[in-house]
Amino acid sequence: MSVRNTNRVIINLEALYHNIETVSEWMKNHDLDWTLVTKVLCGHKPTLNALIRLGIKSVGDSRIQNLEDLYEINKDIETWYLRIPSLSELEDVVTLADVSLNTETQSIKTINEIAAKQNKVHKVIIMIELGDLREGILPGSLMAFYKKIFNLKNVRVIGIGTNFGCLAGAVPTVDQFMQLILYRELLELKFGKSLPIISAGSSVALPMLLKKEIPKGINHFRIGESIFLGTDLISSGNLPGLRDDCVTLESDIIEIKEKSLNSGAETSNTTPFESEDEEATIKPGQRGYRALLSIGQLDTEVSGLIPENPEISIAGSSSDVTVVNIGDHRMGFKIGKVIRFKLKYSAMARLMANKYIDKVLEPSVDDFFKQINHMSSDIGGRSVLGSDKNLRVVKKSSTSSVENSVDKKSLDAEEKID
Repeated sequence: MSVRNTNRVIINLEALYHNIETVSEWMKNHDLDWTLVTKVLCGHKPTLNALIRLGIKSVGDSRIQNLEDLYEINKDIETWYLRIPSLSELEDVVTLADVSLNTETQSIKTINEIAAKQNKVHKVIIMIELGDLREGILPGSLMAFYKKIFNLKNVRVIGIGTNFGCLAGAVPTVDQFMQLILYRELLELKFGKSLPIISAGSSVALPMLLKKEIPKGINHFRIGESIFLGTDLISSGNLPGLRDDCVTLESDIIEIKEKSLNSGAETSNTTPFESEDEEATIKPGQRGYRALLSIGQLDTEVSGLIPENPEISIAGSSSDVTVVNIGDHRMGFKIGKVIRFKLKYSAMARLMANKYIDKVLEPSVDDFFKQINHMSSDIGGRSVLGSDKNLRVVKKSSTSSVENSVDKKSLDAEEKID
């Protein structure tokens, strides 16, 4: 029996296409390559399929199962494994990912052995710790680390990278980017091997890109949140030109009544979830309409829900229900109607992972691509893929698209070094 869930995540393909086109143009204008980070989709195949039909050439994820889904959709897509791999999953990483981020010599040597058995060369980015205190080797140990792995036959270290804004909230600076460029130069000079990629850009670095503050040597970005949510992670607003309605939530109203906004009962801290602190703004005896929605803390990070209607506010939530204040009037709301929310990243991630939430693409994939073809003819005959290399699917036959993406200067440098 098919059961309709009372809550829906709406994935707006038109808005998503707009954001991809916009970011892709930014990358093209600065001669940068980028990988679309799809981990927040939690392997949602219809959306992944739509993205690949758009021509996305390079996808990064942090779950093996999601890479497996991508492989089933399109075996030729370039894949990056973004979480530092555990020893138990290295075989799958080599099988399903073209590139992985690494920080442990034991893991890299094991990758080399597995890749030899699979008759392939696996590509590796060495992650360096620059302040976010998540993954990364310390800069002082970089030379000794690289010395142990640079001559492995079935592993090719294609570059170095770092991470910002994910754990400690470290904000990237020009000085930190220049450090990475210096580290690459030192490694190339000492070991005589080209390192064509510096993968240091992410959504948090896009404001710097728009201000033209990214040093020339940084040539690869891994972008997820700003594509799906339009987020400016520095100012907490939206990046100029990006839409914030790519992914929204619709939740059914299951009760709406006028109530006192003060409990009137003796209260304690027995509730398992934190509620919004409204006591400072509610007057004694104040009343208003409150709606109960069929979504709660088991479903998502409720604090990451942003009502589209600015007159609505979240009063609190329990495991299964969220309560919103409507105001002095019903505003046309009644049971069975929906209230729409925009999302923060934490809310979207949990919604996409939740089996109780329907995920719906709007418009439908077929209607969307008919519309895209029409739009393309209206803008000078440009196809969906256009001429942008970041939206072109590249076959990974004899060479990976990562290597093909290296600019001419890097290739010239490799010839001189080797």
